Amino acid sequence: MNYPKHKSEESVQDYLETILLLSQKQPNVRAIDIARELNYSKPSVSVAMKNLKSKEYIEVSELGHISLTEEGMSIACSVLERHTVLSQWLIRMGVTPEVALEDACKMEHDMSDESFQAIKNYLNTHS
Repeated sequence: MNYPKHKSEESVQDYLETILLLSQKQPNVRAIDIARELNYSKPSVSVAMKNLKSKEYIEVSELGHISLTEEGMSIACSVLERHTVLSQWLIRMGVTPEVALEDACKMEHDMSDESFQAIKNYLNTHS
């Protein structure tokens, strides 16, 4: 496994998920909003946005408003679904919501599709 590449992909997923969540709460998302939400420096977010734009995951308007492309939205929705399902699963098993949310954030990037689908199916049949 190429660990630096993995961390890079995890970062991309976190940024896309954050853009999606912010866009659900406010009409326009700017780099400064992302920096505040993630507690990152504005220059770090600016570099990340250039990277996301070059991968065609986001579009940036002349006013600096950031929106997800179709591919970016697909990735963001997938990551958000994993985060939501995993945190709910942990909470149902007795983990406190704060810890469940934090752990789900770690797990969402590393879990195989097979394991995620099994957890999701289990939760759907044992509701």
